[in-house]
Amino acid sequence: MGKLSLIKKILILVLILALPGFLYYLLTVKGKNRYHKLAKFGPKEIAKTTHRVRGKDIPDTIYHTVNDFKLTDQYGNPASLKNFDGKIFIANFFYTHCPNICTVMNANMDSLSRAWAKNKMVYFASITVDPDRDTAPVLKEYAKKFPGSAKWFFMTGDTSTIYPLARNGFLVNALKVDKDNFIYSDKLMLIDSHKRIRGYYAGASMPDVLRLNDEIKVLISEELMEKDKPLY
Repeated sequence: MGKLSLIKKILILVLILALPGFLYYLLTVKGKNRYHKLAKFGPKEIAKTTHRVRGKDIPDTIYHTVNDFKLTDQYGNPASLKNFDGKIFIANFFYTHCPNICTVMNANMDSLSRAWAKNKMVYFASITVDPDRDTAPVLKEYAKKFPGSAKWFFMTGDTSTIYPLARNGFLVNALKVDKDNFIYSDKLMLIDSHKRIRGYYAGASMPDVLRLNDEIKVLISEELMEKDKPLY
C-alpha cells in the first residue's frame, strides 16, 4: 500500500512538471481566444475613466489589489510588494510549528515552485502568522526542507502588519488564538503582476493544486497577450 501511494505521488509530480510547456503552447499558439480569463477577486468600483470597445466608451473598473507591506525575508532582507514587481506570485499563510496542514500545504507549494523554477515570471511567498517565534533565522532553517525555494520568499514581521495584510490585502483570515494556536487560511492565492487576486485554492487539496498549476499558465498567457496589445 505504501509503495502504491509513493508511485501515485511520483506520477502526480511528473504530471505537474510535464504539463506546463504543453498547455502553455496550446494557450498561446493554438488560439488566443479559446480560454476564459481568470476572475478578479475582491471589491471593485467603477472608475470615471473609460476605454473604447467596438466604437463604444466603456467605463473602466478598479479592482481590489493587495496592499503594500514591509516585512523581512528568511535572509533578513526587507521584503515588500516591490519584490514581485512585474511578477505573478503564489502566496499563503502558515507557521513553522504547525502540526499538520502547513506541512502538506508547503509541500505542495514546493512542488509548484520546482515546476516553475525556470520561469522568470512566477514567484512564491509564504508569510508566517507567528512572527514572535518565526524569526528570519528560523524561517531560513525551515526553508531548507524545500528544494524549490530559490524563488520562494518566507516572510516575517509584526502582527500589526501581517494580520491586517491577510484580512484587508489577501482577504483571508489570520489571528492568534493563544501561544500555540492560530486561525489562518489554508488557501494558496494566485496574484497577478498588477497585484490583483486571481484565484484561491485549497493548499492541501491535490485537485486544487493541479488547477492552480493550470491557471498559472492561463494567467501567464493573459499577461503576455496584454503586453502584446497595441497602445492605441
